Formats: sequence, structure tokens, C-alpha cells
Amino acid sequence: MFGQLSHREHAHRCTDVSPALKGSSYISTISMADKITPSFKAADLVIELSSTLKPKPNVIPFGTVFTDHMLTVEWNASEGWQAPLIKPFGNLSLHPATSSLHYAIQLYEGLKAYRGDDNQLRFFRPMLNLKRMSNTAKRACLPAFDESEFLECIKRLVETDQDWVPHSDSGSLYIRPTFIATEPALGLRKPGSALLYVILCQVGSYFKNKAGPLSMWADPKYTRAWKGGTGDCKMGGNYGCSLFPQYEAEEHGCQQALWLYGEDHQITEAGTMNLFLHWINEDGEEELATPPLDGLILPGVTRLSVLELTRKWGEFKVTERYLTMSQLCSALKQQRVKGMFGSGTASMICPIGHIVYQGEKLHIPCQDNNSLLTQRLTKELTDIQYGRTPSDWTILV
Repeated sequence: MFGQLSHREHAHRCTDVSPALKGSSYISTISMADKITPSFKAADLVIELSSTLKPKPNVIPFGTVFTDHMLTVEWNASEGWQAPLIKPFGNLSLHPATSSLHYAIQLYEGLKAYRGDDNQLRFFRPMLNLKRMSNTAKRACLPAFDESEFLECIKRLVETDQDWVPHSDSGSLYIRPTFIATEPALGLRKPGSALLYVILCQVGSYFKNKAGPLSMWADPKYTRAWKGGTGDCKMGGNYGCSLFPQYEAEEHGCQQALWLYGEDHQITEAGTMNLFLHWINEDGEEELATPPLDGLILPGVTRLSVLELTRKWGEFKVTERYLTMSQLCSALKQQRVKGMFGSGTASMICPIGHIVYQGEKLHIPCQDNNSLLTQRLTKELTDIQYGRTPSDWTILV
């Protein structure tokens, strides 16, 4: 494994990058519109270690206690990307007119580092997260960057705070890359300055007091995303506007909102998760179905992994197709539903137990609070993430 870094405060240039980048004359550039924007390089990384380290709590709520360091990379239109910097965790200083605060020109990602039984730290398919982040940045008119260089910087941040990665297969280190416009002026326009940063925190279960399947509230009066919008992007605005329906779901005795779309009440996502339906379809076939990536749906990494795993099994039909509430209600009445679950990086695989829809409580079949399918998926995915099953889906830190 990597060597332990000293914790006296100092700064140095980091030249420990992946073998593929060493000795290369390659200059990383990414095209954005008609302009070539040079990307920052991991070889230019500067590390300033904190002189004091925080105590590490045993049990913490999701996303509340952060590690000792953070990664920042500044950009401006006149000079391009600056050298990436790992520094002690601290507050940001922003101008009151910063465009990300006024016009929501910002985005983020979420991935994890896992400590295996062999004490090795692993990322799970991180390039999929960073590719999605690049796509979202383009949609937000934020500058492009090289995803591989960014991953090398994130690796060094996790290496710096490696002691925060839990020695447990029920916990992990959550990694939150964030990208914000820092234009210090009012007026909606393409930002001339931006900040890319990464923070880390220990995490366990995403849902508070989660015991058994989730309850969902489906009301077509609220829409998470629409055609031509940003439903397939991981922008903060997509989540902030979901708070009001989320609390209304709780008032109806449910934990999450089930997002519907269109006059036919298409099922799109479950809270902040992608959604899967395991059933016997209209043609009498056993099928695992999830809504297609048509611009409404976030292209989740766990979603893709579930699709690829189950297709590899070859035991039932696996499709990306439209699903409506009328189809689900009909299948429930005919006892063709085997189960439903949500998937996501933070939440992993979460069975759904019932849905409140048009005044009716629809019970979704479950076996001992967890279907055999969700148990199997959870085991196969976590075995890969924690290194018990060798896979090219993981990358060693």
C-alpha cells in the first residue's frame, strides 16, 4: 500500500502520478465549444498538510463530519486552470454576488473509497462519475478538465486522509467533487471564474433509522425533470427543488417521493435514486426493468452496474423501458410484481415496500424485508467494492 504521509505542515509539489502519465510529453487539453482550454495537471499538485488533526468519531450522521484536508483547483478565463492544491479543510471565501449563489451555476458528484479486508483502498468505477461530471459541467457552461488528471488529484487527497477510511464493510469514505461558478458579478452569463473542489467524509447508511423497505409517495403534481431539462445532470438545483415534495411525502407517512412524469404518469426515479422493477411483464416474461436514459433520468453508476451484472447472469430479461403507474397497478392486481428497488452511490440498493398513489397504499412484494434479488445484488456489488471479488471495476488508491 502507499506510504503514510507526515502531518507536519508543509508544502511540496506532487509528482507521484500514474505510470501511464509518467515520462509523457502529452499535454492534456480538452475542447470546449470553439476554444481549447488547457487542463490542470496532477504533476503540478501542491500539498499543504494540516498541523492539527481532528478526532475521528465512531458514529456520525451522513455528511456531517469532514476529514482534515480538501482539494481545490481555481480557474479563470484569462489564465485558465491554476495548479491543484490539497490544503487543510476550511471555509470558502465568496463574493456576495457570486454567480453560483444567484443563478445556481454549480454541480457536484458523489463516489466512495472502500477499505478492503486486505487493507487496500479502492474506488468503484470512478471514471464514470468524472465523465458524468464533465457532461454536467458542459451543460452548466463551466470549463472543461481532464478526468484522468482530476482522478489522480483525488487519489492523492484520499491518500492524505487515508486514516479516515473506515475499517469496516458497512462504512466508506464519501468523496464529494463540487464545481461552482465564482464570477463576482450579477447578471446571467457564462462565468469567467470557477472553483473545482473536493471534500471527504465518513459515511455509513444514507437513510436515517432505515429498517426494512422504503415507503414512497407518488403524486403527479410534482415533476423532478422534463424533456430538454437537466434531469440527466447532477446539478444542485435538481435536488433543492425536491425538498418540498419530500416533506410532503413525509406528511403522508412516506420516506421518499416517487417521481412521475407526463399524462400517463411514467415512473422515473425514486427519491434521489434510480428505480428498478422486477416483475413478470405483459408478455409473461420475467423481467428487470428500469426507465431509459432519455434526458429525464440521471445515468447512475450503480444503475449501470446493476444492468451489467444482471445481463451477465442471463437468468431473466433485462430492459431499459418506460414504466407507468397504470402498468404497475395492473401488475400488482395480477400478482406479477416480484419487487422494486432504488439504486445509488449513497444508498446502494434499497428495496421499496409500498407506494401511496391516488389515495391508495400499494404493497410491493418483499421477502423478509429484502428480496432475494436485492440481497444478491448488494452482495455482489459490495464484494467487488471491498475487494473480495477481483474486478476491473475497482481502482486501487
